[in-house]
Amino acid sequence: MSDKLKNSFLFNPIEENLKFRFLDDGRLALLNLWLIALIGFHFYTVIFGQLPNIQQGAVHLGFVLPAIFWVYSSNNKLKKPNVFLELILHAVPAIASFICNFYIVFNFKEIAARGGIPTTIEYVLGILLFVLIFEAGRRVAGNLAIIALFFLFYTKYGYLFPGFLKNPPISLTRIIQHFYLTAEGIYGIAIYVASTFVVLFVVFGSFIAVGGAAQFFIDLGFALAGKQSGGPAKVAVISSGLLGMINGSSIANVATTGTFTIPLMKKLGYKPEFAAAVEAVASTGGQILPPIMGAAAFIMAQFLGISYAKVMIAATFPALLYYFSLYVNVHLEAKKLGLKGLSSSEIPRTIDILKTKGYFIIPVIVIIGMLAKNYSAVYAAFGGIVSMVVLSFAGKRENYLTPNKIFIAMRDGGKDMLTISMACSLVGFVIGTASITGLGLSLANNIIVLAKGNILLTLIFAMLSCLLLGMALPTTANYVVTSTIIAPALFKLGIPLIVSHLFCFQYGITADITPPVCMATYTGAGIAGANVNKAGILGVKLGIAAFLIPFVFVKYPMLLLIDFKLIDFVILLSKIVISLVAINAAFEKYFLTKVTQMERIILFIGGFLLMFMDNYLALVGLIGIVAIAFQQFKKSKTEL
Repeated sequence: MSDKLKNSFLFNPIEENLKFRFLDDGRLALLNLWLIALIGFHFYTVIFGQLPNIQQGAVHLGFVLPAIFWVYSSNNKLKKPNVFLELILHAVPAIASFICNFYIVFNFKEIAARGGIPTTIEYVLGILLFVLIFEAGRRVAGNLAIIALFFLFYTKYGYLFPGFLKNPPISLTRIIQHFYLTAEGIYGIAIYVASTFVVLFVVFGSFIAVGGAAQFFIDLGFALAGKQSGGPAKVAVISSGLLGMINGSSIANVATTGTFTIPLMKKLGYKPEFAAAVEAVASTGGQILPPIMGAAAFIMAQFLGISYAKVMIAATFPALLYYFSLYVNVHLEAKKLGLKGLSSSEIPRTIDILKTKGYFIIPVIVIIGMLAKNYSAVYAAFGGIVSMVVLSFAGKRENYLTPNKIFIAMRDGGKDMLTISMACSLVGFVIGTASITGLGLSLANNIIVLAKGNILLTLIFAMLSCLLLGMALPTTANYVVTSTIIAPALFKLGIPLIVSHLFCFQYGITADITPPVCMATYTGAGIAGANVNKAGILGVKLGIAAFLIPFVFVKYPMLLLIDFKLIDFVILLSKIVISLVAINAAFEKYFLTKVTQMERIILFIGGFLLMFMDNYLALVGLIGIVAIAFQQFKKSKTEL
């Protein structure tokens, strides 16, 4: 291997995360080849057919767990290499996890033939794999590993719990069978989705990044909105949304686009806290923005037994309203501060961007088109990857996806899958516990009892649960836990399944901008040099639509295009748009000009009445908003 090729394979984990251990070049090269082999396996299964669910998940986890043990440190305090400790803490667990998973792969038919009754060796391997997953989870996911361990503890010792949580005793043999040898536990829906749909879209994102498309989306944002009042903030909204829908990580997206947009916002005159909050809210919204949403959306499609295209279509208008609301808030802030846009010399022309880099849009169009033609999400993602490779040669030589860059993209995709797959394997214990004990149904019934059957109270409990869990869990794990526990309660109250699941999904993501643990905002504040607490509060204000819209589509499922009627939909959409403008104006203390305290109150109450009420109360809200708008128009004219 040439030095140039070898170095292109390498990444030094210790520079990326303190949890990563230092690896020399030789071991890094082996690790990267291992990650490339992981993605190569998934390319193979797309072309030649996927394995049965359990085998597919076992091969995937058989690659992921050894890589985690190889690269993640067991103890950050151990600075000096120690051969014996490295053998015990890294090499042995890596080999053992490979054996535990590939035993399932090679003995799948025999296990299925005897109904999954565990033999002695499977008894031992099952317990060993449990320990290995919890240890790997401790290194990677922290809190999630503790939560998963608690659920496993509850499965075995549920009979010790009080009240409705009490569960009949379950034998260890039955637990091992359920979690290790069936598709109800470790190799359940979460790891299956990670090893089929999610991995292909993650790799698509890495091909986009390596191929230079990320810069295209940033440049397009500048070209479209850079000249407008408060241009850089609007650029953040556009570019972060476009890029965020591809990479599916709010934190990673803040780190990517925020390095460009936050300094420009500060330079233009926005406060550091506002700049950080704008970037965080815009990046977080990318996970709910079709056509490529966060990993949890694919799990949702499997949970509901519908195509991903239907989930994508249902999520479209809530996502667009989210970004509309943020855009309005940014615009009002810019007008209030009297901020101008960037000069023509500072931004590229839209036509030039589209001429030189417009082909980067085509892979996204390919994915949308394939989904619309009812191809599976797996084939759509693979089609996007292939088109990205082919089209890269239409641009500059530096963006050509040569074999060397393809390997880099595969490696990066494999690296990004480590944390996602680890979270999915841990939530397998949550799903498995719910199915073997009936915990999900029991909790759903008791949530309804606690709320006394009141839909509004149930929704508030559900929202708070999703936000609280989201502060401790990755989005995918948060969605799985809340949809297992909360969504059944909503469904039992007559709320359609897809509405119930999207409710949990969107609030789980909103946790990234909800204090006190608002990780996306923390990331933006770090780049901006801003006060984290102030940025967190501003993030809630800027992301107000994220807290309101799920309640709206529960009340009006037509927003998700359920029982669609064109006239009724247009009226509903108009109500929400006017309401969001009014509520944002009340928060910003600015409409067409500065608003008084009484005007703020009328706009705020009017927005809520119009958004959530029907008949005369909605009309009262609309009249209040129109009256303030007319008053603002007259006042703005006198100020000229």
